[in-house]
Amino acid sequence: MQLTKNFSFEELIASETAARHNIDNTPPIQFDANLRHLAEALEAVRVLLDNNPIHINSGYRCRELNALVGGQPSSAHIAGLAADIICPAYGPPQAIMGAIAKSPLGYEQIILEHRLWVHIAVALPGCYGHCNKLIIDGSGTRAWA
Repeated sequence: MQLTKNFSFEELIASETAARHNIDNTPPIQFDANLRHLAEALEAVRVLLDNNPIHINSGYRCRELNALVGGQPSSAHIAGLAADIICPAYGPPQAIMGAIAKSPLGYEQIILEHRLWVHIAVALPGCYGHCNKLIIDGSGTRAWA
């Protein structure tokens, strides 16, 4: 099912890890609105990145999958409000992080993770998050400068 012009429901819940471990990663129906909101936010990110295609490494994760991949128990992925993305046509994850961090886009959290992808978490409409900008790598977790 297409949620927005460029993002589908299936794309936001797909997981090779879940498939390998026979985990049903289908979200409860109450998260459908969250996934649509996430897809709309990703459309805005796509425009920011010169309308280049975005690849979603990880979107929604059921609790079992989230634990298996080492996600935080309070991860926004569990509510369908986060995605880990890359956009090779735009540039490396550091460039993506910089573009999002400097933009007026609303987000709750962006994290440059291990210089391999960017995690973006969005708040529900009407909620205002902390707008945390972080880096996670072998040195630990710290604020994005």
